[in-house]
Amino acid sequence: MAKSERFKRGAATMEKLFGAMPKPGAFHEGFLDVTVENLFGDIWNRPGLELRERSMITLSALTVLGREPEMKAHIRGALNIGIPQKSLEEMMIHLAHYGGWPVGVGGLRLVREVVAEMAEKGTSAFDAIGKS
Repeated sequence: MAKSERFKRGAATMEKLFGAMPKPGAFHEGFLDVTVENLFGDIWNRPGLELRERSMITLSALTVLGREPEMKAHIRGALNIGIPQKSLEEMMIHLAHYGGWPVGVGGLRLVREVVAEMAEKGTSAFDAIGKS
């Protein structure tokens, strides 16, 4: 079955951000289709915010919510699109003052872990999902 234009647009955004699409079987197929079309095809492509801004907003929300596996994927995505490690660390220091000290400490730890993993293995952003 041919993929919709929304799916194609979403897949292109995911590849730009994460460097790849999730591996087959990483997500329930129907859930992946909805995510690619709705979230990345529509929401991430709305006018008014650049990819970099959406990445930083998403990472901020995930950080305050404590969603570590998804944070790791989005830290990789942020680095993939050129957001420097120093900027991500500064985000975590800033978030510590709004979301709580443990939020900042955990975020700083994850940024450093992901940077080290990427330097060592060159892994995909999606390798972080489902791992703590």
